[in-house]
Amino acid sequence: MDNGDDAELASRCLRGDQQAFEPLVTRYEKVLFNVALRMVGNHEDARDIAQTTFAKAYEKLDTYDSRYRFFSWIYRIMMNEALNLIGRRRSHQPLDPRLVSPDDPHESAEARELSERIQGALLELPPDYREVLILRHFAELSYGEMSALLAVPEKTVKSRLYTARQRLGEALEVLLERGGSR
Repeated sequence: MDNGDDAELASRCLRGDQQAFEPLVTRYEKVLFNVALRMVGNHEDARDIAQTTFAKAYEKLDTYDSRYRFFSWIYRIMMNEALNLIGRRRSHQPLDPRLVSPDDPHESAEARELSERIQGALLELPPDYREVLILRHFAELSYGEMSALLAVPEKTVKSRLYTARQRLGEALEVLLERGGSR
């Protein structure tokens, strides 16, 4: 994911080559969807967020500054969309068990239950903590990349991640004590 390549594709798109946006979508659709899914806990909402993100990015491509990573710019758009949805939702909605890996018939019931509990515990966290966990463990970004993306010092990223892991562990313990019921 070379930023020079991304910047060139964005530039070509701005010059009228509409096909130049397609490789950017292909390159980032999976990671943006996965991060959105972890933020909102619902496949349909995550698809809507990813789709809206690309539409907004295309419409506002002239605001992208090629001195910075394209992924950081589009990620911020996606995160704003996810946070807006969370804000509109306000009330906590439990994860529908049918949404956890529905197309993997070989997944055991135990693994599915564990996945549901982790997702439920993740959704219990405030968005700032959820975001650093997702970036580190699902988007697999380095501390430096996370720092640049979130526009906070690396020390802050590490501190948030430590606290997020602690709180996730506590939330999982509570869910296990309750037997996973929500």
